[in-house]
Amino acid sequence: MSILHIKNITEYHRVMQLPKPQHPLVSVINFADIKRKENVTVSSFTHGFYSIALKQVFNGKMRYGQQEYDFDEGVLAFIAPNQVMRIAIGDEQKLNHSGWLLIFHPDFLWHTSLAQKIEKYDFFGYELTEALHLSDKEQNMLTDLIQNINQEYNSNIDKFSQEVIISQLELLLTYSERFYQRQFITRKKTNHRILEQFETLLNNYFKSKDLQGNGLPTVNYLSASLNLSSNYLSRLLKTQTGKSTQEFIHEKLMQLAKEKLSTTELSVNEIAYSLGFEHPQSFGKLFKKKTELTPLEFRKLYN
Repeated sequence: MSILHIKNITEYHRVMQLPKPQHPLVSVINFADIKRKENVTVSSFTHGFYSIALKQVFNGKMRYGQQEYDFDEGVLAFIAPNQVMRIAIGDEQKLNHSGWLLIFHPDFLWHTSLAQKIEKYDFFGYELTEALHLSDKEQNMLTDLIQNINQEYNSNIDKFSQEVIISQLELLLTYSERFYQRQFITRKKTNHRILEQFETLLNNYFKSKDLQGNGLPTVNYLSASLNLSSNYLSRLLKTQTGKSTQEFIHEKLMQLAKEKLSTTELSVNEIAYSLGFEHPQSFGKLFKKKTELTPLEFRKLYN
C-alpha cells in the first residue's frame, strides 16, 4: 500500500473534507467536524507538520510504526513531521469523535524562540502508546489554551497573530512537559517493571556473543526491544534514576572494562575488541573520559 504524504495544512484540510484553513501554516480542528463517507477507511500517511491531538473518544485503530492501538479514552498525543501513520475507521454511523487537533507547520515557527526550542520537547518522538493521560483538571487547562489559539486563529490575521498564537503554544508545551513529568512519577509500578526489564536486557546483551559481533548496544536497539521509543525510554530512566540510556550503557561498559583490566592479562586492544569497539582508540578515549585514567594507568593500580 502506498503512503500518502500530506505536505501542508491546506492539503490536510482537503483530504479530511474540511473547509479551507484560516491560516496556511496553523489550524485548530474539532474532531467532530471530520466526516468520512466510505464504509471503511484505511490509510497510511505522513505529513509535513507538527500535530497535537486530544482524543477524548475515538472509535478506531491507529497504527504508529509497527504496532496498532485502540483509542477509547482521552489521551494527548504529539506527532512530529514525517512520521508514518496508519488509520482504520469503521462506517460513518460508528464514528464518534470528540476532542481537538492543533496542527502547525515548521515554517510557522520562523523568527521565534520556539523554532529552536521545539527540539527539546522530546515527546514529539514518543510512540502513541506513550501518549499523555490527562486528569480532568489538566485537560481543562490545555483545552482553555487551545480555545485561546482557536479564537486568535479565527480572528483577522495581523502582525500580532503569530506572536499571540506562539505564546499560547509555548505555554501548552510547557504544561505538557510538566504533566508528562507527573505521569512518569505516578506510574512507579509500571516504570519499575520497565527498569527491571531494561537492566536484564542490557546485562544479557553484554554477556552474549552479540557484543563482539555486533558492537555496543544502541539506544534504538534497547528501546525497540522494550517496545518503547528511544526518547521515552531515556526520559523514563532519567526520571527514575537520574541517568540516560546512553549513560547506562557506558556505566555497564566501564564495569566490564575495569573487571577485565584488573583480573585478566588481555591487552587493552583485546579488551576493546571484546567489548564491541571497532577501534581501540575509541575505547581508550571513552575510558579516560569516564575514569580520568587511561586503561593502562587503571591496570597499574591493581598490579
